[in-house]
Amino acid sequence: MSRRIALSLWMLTAILTIMTLAATGVGALRLPVSLLWNGSDEALRQVWLTIRLPRVLLALAIGGSLALAGCVMQGLFRNPLADPGLLGISSGAALAVALWVVLPLSLPALVMLYAPMLAAFVGALAATLVIFLLSRQRDGSLSRLLLVGIAINALCGAAVGVLSWLSNDAQLRQLSLWGMGSLGQAQWSTLLAVASLMVPTALVIWRLAGALNLLQLGDEEAHYLGVEVATVQRILLLCSALLVAAAVAVSGVIGFVGLVVPHLVRMWLGADHRAVLPGSVLAGALLLLVADTLARSLVAPAEMPVGLLTSLLGAPGFLWLIFRRGGAHG
Repeated sequence: MSRRIALSLWMLTAILTIMTLAATGVGALRLPVSLLWNGSDEALRQVWLTIRLPRVLLALAIGGSLALAGCVMQGLFRNPLADPGLLGISSGAALAVALWVVLPLSLPALVMLYAPMLAAFVGALAATLVIFLLSRQRDGSLSRLLLVGIAINALCGAAVGVLSWLSNDAQLRQLSLWGMGSLGQAQWSTLLAVASLMVPTALVIWRLAGALNLLQLGDEEAHYLGVEVATVQRILLLCSALLVAAAVAVSGVIGFVGLVVPHLVRMWLGADHRAVLPGSVLAGALLLLVADTLARSLVAPAEMPVGLLTSLLGAPGFLWLIFRRGGAHG
């Protein structure tokens, strides 16, 4: 890794640290760090510790997870337009949540509190299992899996549409809000759940960064260079799916983070995944942190769905990237 890239990563880390500290004090209720250090108001300190801090850290974890999953997907498909939602993982989660909302079960109160998140995780993992089983087939190429993902997206989208049509007004509102994405349910328990999946999964992906670099040369060339292509592809595919499943289960559907961030980082740092992977995690965490801070500040004391902001920020930027790239090749 060159000195320029190392300095860029350290600069991004410093910016993320400063923004994290600033974000913990911003919101409907201003919480200056100086006031917290003085310890003069225990009530404000508890608000900061139990509500504001876990939400900020959850934004970092989910933003990093989505961007890392997107980076892996773009590397696997060797396509800068690849997205974690392509394989139908988010759609599987959305269908499971729609089933839970429209057809609720009678469960203990503690289970009811976390039921939508559990349903989303089960749905995402079910889609992941289908993808993983297909990847074990002899003809389970990545292009075939992409077509399977498109089919899963279509089927799940149609099923969610039917359930929305069957739902009442309250259920329809709940489904709509979940589909827009939000970090309003942030707690230390949800943060721990995401981190317990993200950290080991990210370490596995990091260990395969060199193999992912070689895969950019093509499957045949990577095989001749000593990469067990099918095994590495399956591991990276499963890791990407787990990251998306954990993120979607906690926050709902948040778009464009996994699509735009790795693309921009690759343009900035180059094609070496030893730099692009950590750069994507840092940049994805920063983007979602900024978006969530704006979501809970712009219309305070109300709150905007953070998924709307990421789409509003990401869609025009991505269109600009597409036309810029097209103009460069034209």
